[in-house]
Amino acid sequence: MAAKSQPNIPKAKSLDGVTNDRTASQGQWGRAWEVDWFSLASVIFLLLFAPFIVYYFIMACDQYSCALTGPVVDIVTGHARLSDIWAKTPPITRKAAQLYTLWVTFQVLLYTSLPDFCHKFLPGYVGGIQEGAVTPAGVVNKYQINGLQAWLLTHLLWFANAHLLSWFSPTIIFDNWIPLLWCANILGYAVSTFAMVKGYFFPTSARDCKFTGNFFYNYMMGIEFNPRIGKWFDFKLFFNGRPGIVAWTLINLSFAAKQRELHSHVTNAMVLVNVLQAIYVIDFFWNETWYLKTIDICHDHFGWYLGWGDCVWLPYLYTLQGLYLVYHPVQLSTC
Repeated sequence: MAAKSQPNIPKAKSLDGVTNDRTASQGQWGRAWEVDWFSLASVIFLLLFAPFIVYYFIMACDQYSCALTGPVVDIVTGHARLSDIWAKTPPITRKAAQLYTLWVTFQVLLYTSLPDFCHKFLPGYVGGIQEGAVTPAGVVNKYQINGLQAWLLTHLLWFANAHLLSWFSPTIIFDNWIPLLWCANILGYAVSTFAMVKGYFFPTSARDCKFTGNFFYNYMMGIEFNPRIGKWFDFKLFFNGRPGIVAWTLINLSFAAKQRELHSHVTNAMVLVNVLQAIYVIDFFWNETWYLKTIDICHDHFGWYLGWGDCVWLPYLYTLQGLYLVYHPVQLSTC
């Protein structure tokens, strides 16, 4: 991606008030200042087709038992039309909308209203109030690192429901998987659009904004570096880490429950998917403080790429292995 330097980047000041050229040069990092034709074409392609890619994978599993060539073959051979496939796709439902609203609200409350206590009794874990990296404009944001706590409380509630409370079926996510997809898309587009409007009219830190003059690129890659509401609600950290990644392991558990319901057992392949992906998720939250100093937080601006991507792309495509195993209960051979 070609990017030209901004001629008038404001020089940031260090904590002692002295202009820091190195900090000022950080303004070159992250998304581009200007957009070439190839970058613009790529952005438009993703904006147009990424949602359909997600839909295609999920629809192929729902209607063709995860045979990815099935829909194409049916359409080419005349056995089905696009309208036939769309007619079989479950629409958004009130139940799914209520579930998704409750889910996101619950994660917002865990993120903003419950200070971290895990760091007080887990040796080696770093949580609580932590500082991020210095932004190109010289801002140092503070974060409430409580992702591990949110993950633990969410999953304790899930298991308590499954074994004691019985408020809802453990298969609830699978049973509403496509209706929830529409809800996730609505949130993804809504938060991305809000972030763009906010970047233009009331940014958290105007000196950390980037404008190209191209609407599509600004929408895709974001304008604001760290959009926030209030003191603690940071869009980038919340949507990167919650609700999609917290949901990741719940989605796999729901798939395992559905496999058990349909086939009377859970295969060792499904157990392996649940365990290995849970290790990844727990590792992410264990190192959430370290994550503040990575490329995602230090250089990415917040736009559709993160807003929609974290709401839709991550939870729907990263969990395809478990979804496949619901339809194909593979049992791995053992020696």
